[in-house]
Amino acid sequence: MATSASDEDGRASSGDFVQSLARGLAVIRAFDAEHPELTLSDVARRADMPRAAAGRFLRTLEQLGYVRADERRFALTPRVLELGFSYLSAVSIPEIVQPHLERLSHEVDESVSAAVLDGADIVYIARVPTRRIMSVRITIGTRFPAYATSMGRVLLAGVPDTALDAVLEASPLLTLTERTVTDRAALRAELVRVREQGWSLVDGELEPGLRSVAAAVHDRRGAVVAAVNVSTSATRDSVEHVRDAYLPRLLETCRAIDAELRLV
Repeated sequence: MATSASDEDGRASSGDFVQSLARGLAVIRAFDAEHPELTLSDVARRADMPRAAAGRFLRTLEQLGYVRADERRFALTPRVLELGFSYLSAVSIPEIVQPHLERLSHEVDESVSAAVLDGADIVYIARVPTRRIMSVRITIGTRFPAYATSMGRVLLAGVPDTALDAVLEASPLLTLTERTVTDRAALRAELVRVREQGWSLVDGELEPGLRSVAAAVHDRRGAVVAAVNVSTSATRDSVEHVRDAYLPRLLETCRAIDAELRLV
């Protein structure tokens, strides 16, 4: 639940407390995995404020792009992820991830990367290349459409369903190769499977001949905050070898990163 009005009143006595900001954040925190969609009355009750005030904050957040309205119900949009990106930068996930990527790359002798979700794209935050396997050069900050990548599917699978719908609707599902999944229903079904198994293997959907397997990295609350992948060439490794030889080491690496992030 959000901070109560009595708590806010007590803090306000310091003279440095901005109550309107606190209440706006309380409205955002009213939504969670168990309550992805709320009515105005629900938000007012969970944020402990009058309906009129909750309505003003919801309309403001909607105009700023952080909330969407569907008839009488409201839900957060993927843009709220921007609010957390500064935190992720502050705890320096790339610095934590990098040594783990180096060990994993040494074990499998393949290129290894980490990425986060930014809207409908993945953004590379760490990487250990062993050889060039794509037509484009991948560096820190490189972006790819999430729907066609193994890391992207792991990250999308970690997004709440209501926010995920908005991401998929905003993402043009282009046919990048003859293997690219562009049917939204089929992609939705694949993301459900990825969420259940905890990893994703993509074969030639971003670029012909590129195979990669990815798994999720979680914060101390269990939320998906990043993804790690092992990528290789179809001419060098079969799908079975990627799954049987690389996936176990990848999952072990992600568990080690999770353990370290729980201490941050």
